[in-house]
Amino acid sequence: MGNREPELPGFDMADSVADGFDPAKLADAIAFARDEAETGWPRDLSKGLAASGSAEPPPWNEILGPTRPRTGPNGIILRRGRVLGSWGDIHRADMIFSVAKSYLALLAGLAVQDGLIRSLDDPVRDDAVRAADDGFDAPQNRGITWRHLLTQTSEWEGELWSKPDLVDRNRQVGAGSDNSRKGTHRDLGKPGSFWEYNDVRVNRLSLSLMQVFGRPLEDVLKERIMDPIGCSGEWEWHGYRNSWIDVAGQRLQAVPGGSHWGGGIWIATADQIRLAELVRRNGDWNGKAVLPASWIAAIRAPCDVFSQYGLLWWLNTGQAQYPEAPESSFFAVGAGSNVVWIDQALEIAAVIRWIDQKKIGAFLGRVMASLT
Repeated sequence: MGNREPELPGFDMADSVADGFDPAKLADAIAFARDEAETGWPRDLSKGLAASGSAEPPPWNEILGPTRPRTGPNGIILRRGRVLGSWGDIHRADMIFSVAKSYLALLAGLAVQDGLIRSLDDPVRDDAVRAADDGFDAPQNRGITWRHLLTQTSEWEGELWSKPDLVDRNRQVGAGSDNSRKGTHRDLGKPGSFWEYNDVRVNRLSLSLMQVFGRPLEDVLKERIMDPIGCSGEWEWHGYRNSWIDVAGQRLQAVPGGSHWGGGIWIATADQIRLAELVRRNGDWNGKAVLPASWIAAIRAPCDVFSQYGLLWWLNTGQAQYPEAPESSFFAVGAGSNVVWIDQALEIAAVIRWIDQKKIGAFLGRVMASLT
């Protein structure tokens, strides 16, 4: 299916009868993503950052981490753990931008499982975090909980790695967003009262997770998730040149939950689909509980003040995000656009790379039309 068969060890090719799809309609969906829906972002992603709609005026726009030129459109779709089809180069590690936020959510689940975070409703201002820095000592920040950070409702105030939280106040995301007021003052509410997509605050979460683990998040991700599910080892998680901090006597580099200012996770589609399939399977990988099933349910619970968002995963509540997909679908989404689509009811896991943001829904609709 598509322009070539995927080389994806451990996964069988799907059967149109057993796995319930129309091959011709699926081929149409894949051809659309491959040939008709490529993002307008340049291949040089250092320029793409400036074109993303989230760029800022100097000095806030300074790129702090490395970037990498992108490849062309690519992707892969699984149903019931078998390959429906693929397109493009699924083996080249590319930047995934804010899809990395959803990786942070999975690491937070491990921290809860390990007892490093006792409850999502505990204040982040705990022993391990306070010992490393004073980022939660200000009155505005003292009541912030892990749940607030994971749902982007923290209203955290401060500066991190030379970026103030103000840089993303009044920010909008999604097709047709108006960011004319992005970076302008907004009076902050109490933690948990207001949803706002803010990369500085997500980076604050990433730093705090590293502090409670006491080791680089890239190492935790590799040992606890990526290696157990058979990823290639070719992926990378880059920090910023100024994101170094002392943690329990060690000099460690914090990593961002995206690539707004460079850095972030660089990974191939062939590896990323394994993580998507792990989530679809409720954290189980060939009989081993890599992630708690209860945590996969938790990331899908709608935020109290914004029902389209869970724990750093996008939901399709009321089909408001993508009317073409079922309400049961949920997503990790990054600029560019990079999309992870999971639907446990349909038994689908998919990764779609470098698709025009305005054409994501049309692609999803074509895939849905292929299912029988």
